[in-house]
Amino acid sequence: MELHTLRYFWTIAEEGTISQAATVLHLTQPTLSRQLQALETELDTALFVRDGRQMQLTEAGLLLKSRAEEIWRYQMRQ
Repeated sequence: MELHTLRYFWTIAEEGTISQAATVLHLTQPTLSRQLQALETELDTALFVRDGRQMQLTEAGLLLKSRAEEIWRYQMRQ
């Protein structure tokens, strides 16, 4: 997993929709959707439950978001 992919995931989790995350990240929605799909495939687990356009984190998604935040805090100290 690359750091930019982790950032994409985290932004989707924060924004709640792929469309809004794409706007924040200056990416297209299809590009971001493909990146999320690839990440879920790589990890072999669903990270979100899709409810219409809204994205709710699964238990695995919550854990990954927490770990991503630890990584960001660690990088900030370096």
